[in-house]
Amino acid sequence: MARTWVKRVGWGVGGAVLVVAAYLAAWPVPIQPVAWSAPAAPGYQGVHAPNQRLAKLQMIDLKGEVGPEHIAFGKDGKLYTTVLSGNILRMNADGSGQEVFANTGGRVLGFDFDAAGNLIAADAVKGLLSIAPDSKVTVLADKVGVNDPIRYADAVVVAQSGKMYLSDASTRFAPKDWGGTFEASVLDILEQASTGRVIEYDPATRATRVVARGISFANGVALSQDEKHLFVNETGKYRVWKIAVEARDLDVAQPSPQASVLLDNLPGYPDNLMRGQGDKVWLGFAKPRGAAIDNMSGKPGLRSLTLRLPRALWPIPQPYGHVIAFTDDGKVVADLQDPSGAYPETTAITETADRLYVQSLHAHGLGWLPKP
Repeated sequence: MARTWVKRVGWGVGGAVLVVAAYLAAWPVPIQPVAWSAPAAPGYQGVHAPNQRLAKLQMIDLKGEVGPEHIAFGKDGKLYTTVLSGNILRMNADGSGQEVFANTGGRVLGFDFDAAGNLIAADAVKGLLSIAPDSKVTVLADKVGVNDPIRYADAVVVAQSGKMYLSDASTRFAPKDWGGTFEASVLDILEQASTGRVIEYDPATRATRVVARGISFANGVALSQDEKHLFVNETGKYRVWKIAVEARDLDVAQPSPQASVLLDNLPGYPDNLMRGQGDKVWLGFAKPRGAAIDNMSGKPGLRSLTLRLPRALWPIPQPYGHVIAFTDDGKVVADLQDPSGAYPETTAITETADRLYVQSLHAHGLGWLPKP
């Protein structure tokens, strides 16, 4: 009798294992992973040696709002920031006088201001928007040409010419279709199909065109001081591109004098780019590198398997606060860290004459430091 019971239990356990194995091997997932070769992570050394310069931030209470993902000052001298709720907040530089300036009904990630004082927004759901000083929202572009939708507007910068340069992070995974910006970004980076691109919008003609494509999650965008080049974060491959603004439908996977890697093999996932004072460009890392993810770069099957696991088991690196500043020639001139990750997902810095405001995807407040 006992032997029969043991056999039944054994068959039951074996059957359960087979079911789980079949699920992990065959359950459909939305990605079609592409093999690539991740460079060996550099770790925190040299100019990126560990430090505490980002620790002990002073905080501005956002009254329940979360995730000041992008920060900029408008022509009116007010500080503007976008938050997870979809609101765009406006306040004084010290955080007083907070109010909701606008809500687009989507999720604004990056923004800039044009010469007329309109807030030009990269809305991950709606596309490229213009928000007038009276808060009226106008869609500038939600597609390239006639039938090519902008799926994941992420960052935007306005040139002195008035032209706008927008990153479309992924042409595969739109946040509105995949549960939000975080979920869509994870899918795109795990897939590594490199469908991200940079788009130019000319308000004079209302025409859009692709500047460059083939980017693994095209994220932050900034202009060089002479505005002849764009700096573009390639989040999925830990690097920053320098791309000529005059490029047309350039595939960065193909060698070209119009595109070069300015910063390579960075220690984390580069997110936003912001021009600072002087000749600095600020860059933030949403997360540090993770060995598990790097080790799966050449193993697309393992990346598919990862998505069949509960989300709590996804190999997402732990929080680590980290922002750097570099010059137009790629020299790193500042490095600020907080290994504790107390202020999570530091995406960049907005610099004023006396303060450094720290951007974040999920922080419960707006962190800042007095400038040294």
